[in-house]
Amino acid sequence: MTLVSLTPTAADRWSIRRGNTTLFRELPLGPAIKLAREIARDEHLRRGHDTCVEMPGVGGPISLAQYVKSPLDATNVASGESVAI
Repeated sequence: MTLVSLTPTAADRWSIRRGNTTLFRELPLGPAIKLAREIARDEHLRRGHDTCVEMPGVGGPISLAQYVKSPLDATNVASGESVAI
């Protein structure tokens, strides 16, 4: 599974990382979450890898999105999104 993570930086800003690589720095939280989800969805669609987006929380990591293959068929399904059958 590919992990896209948000990490806090100074002054209420956030960085987006994929694995050990920093992709973007010093973003406000809202745009950082939106961009991290887009990156994870794109990674999933292009490469077929399961991906997730996480950020640190008080009790441990908070999962913001997961993109995994559906066990029912070969279509890709993102958690929280509806699929027409």
